[in-house]
Amino acid sequence: MAKSTAAKKITPPATSTSGRDSGQSRFLLALGERVRGLRSRQGVSRRALAQSAGISERHLANLEYGEGNVSILVLLQVAQALECSLAELIGDMTTVSPEWLMIRSLLEHRDEQALRKARIAISRALDNVAGPGEAALSSSRIALIGLRGAGKSTLGRMLAESLGFPFVELSREIEQFAGCSIAEIQDLYGANAYRRYERRALEESIQIYPEAIIGTPGGLVSDPVNFNLLLSHCSTIWLRASPKEHMQRVLEQGDFRPMAGNREAMEDLKNILESREAFYAKAQYQLNTGSHTLEESFEALLQLARRIVQTGQNRIMH
Repeated sequence: MAKSTAAKKITPPATSTSGRDSGQSRFLLALGERVRGLRSRQGVSRRALAQSAGISERHLANLEYGEGNVSILVLLQVAQALECSLAELIGDMTTVSPEWLMIRSLLEHRDEQALRKARIAISRALDNVAGPGEAALSSSRIALIGLRGAGKSTLGRMLAESLGFPFVELSREIEQFAGCSIAEIQDLYGANAYRRYERRALEESIQIYPEAIIGTPGGLVSDPVNFNLLLSHCSTIWLRASPKEHMQRVLEQGDFRPMAGNREAMEDLKNILESREAFYAKAQYQLNTGSHTLEESFEALLQLARRIVQTGQNRIMH
């Protein structure tokens, strides 16, 4: 008697949330829905996808119905079989609609110069503002970015006084919005709340001051939305220094917290700087304050700022 080759019907496993956080359950269910949706979009049966991915049909069924803790390697195999990115499978924001996916496809494999042009064009098209590389290059609203200890506060105040501009210490503005210190914001409300306060402080500073020197928190560049906002509305200068110089300046200011109980503080500082360098490098201008006296750094910064302001005035006149 010949064996039947019909696919065995697999019914959805009973969903159980015992021992599992409800948030985790929702994530797994949403993940399963995305897998089923991607499979359906391609017209692939569960059996065919399982074979292509090199996993059992039962395992794939569990994944599609949000059961079990599937490994990242299995997800990678499924993504490869569906010919999609792992981000799309997991649910990255840039995969939630056809338009997002089409934009991603246009940007994939582009070099940094092409991506920068695309970012500028998108910023200008959506917000009706000049993107970096255009009017923002010569804005008299000058933002200083860089790691803690770069001289943003000290040099920023000196520069503002010399130019007759207001000096905006963005960290202080954030604390005024929140009604507590930055450390308390982080401890009580978390990183997401801090970024919201940071955005509000930056938006208000941009709205109030057409001319200003803005000292920014070192980690602002880590938030793409806030950093885009800064780049689109300010001339930006990266104050550079070596990790050793950053640490020495912080200690000279009387703040020993970076070294307190942490023998690996310098290594941590190097890692932070390395991870942010590519973002700091998006600034329109750079000024190396390392191995220079305060007076030398200030004079170089003042000359640069005057050129920026003069360029802006020339653009307005023409």
